[in-house]
Amino acid sequence: MSGTNKPGIAFWIIGVIALIWNGMGVNYYLQSAFETEASTADLTADQIALMDGLPAWYTALFALAVFGGVIASIAMLMKKKIAAPLFVLSFLCATINQVYWLFGTDAVETFSEQQPYLMPTLVVVIGAFLVWYSRDQKAKGVLS
Repeated sequence: MSGTNKPGIAFWIIGVIALIWNGMGVNYYLQSAFETEASTADLTADQIALMDGLPAWYTALFALAVFGGVIASIAMLMKKKIAAPLFVLSFLCATINQVYWLFGTDAVETFSEQQPYLMPTLVVVIGAFLVWYSRDQKAKGVLS
């Protein structure tokens, strides 16, 4: 396709929301990577110990997921087709992280009073939506 299709208002709204969502992920990653006071203020000692014990690959996938998501969001707003595979990369990294978080650690028990399934579910669902949406926009010629 020549990419001459003009995006509608929904495209811009979804793109901006995707950028904000992934930007919040980068913020959370940076706070947890550097263990800022804000990121640990509301956590118990057991919760901090759990997060400190996560393997290096988990942290690397977390970084790839959130930074890849920001770059994908910017690419989508620039109407570049590279957004679709970047959203796939972000989604895969985030999904592996969330599955490990829920089933490979004691996170469910450690964070039991804080709805431990809510954020991992949101991350995967939103990631899947962004993969679908970016591929759909690429197929329609909006992303070129």
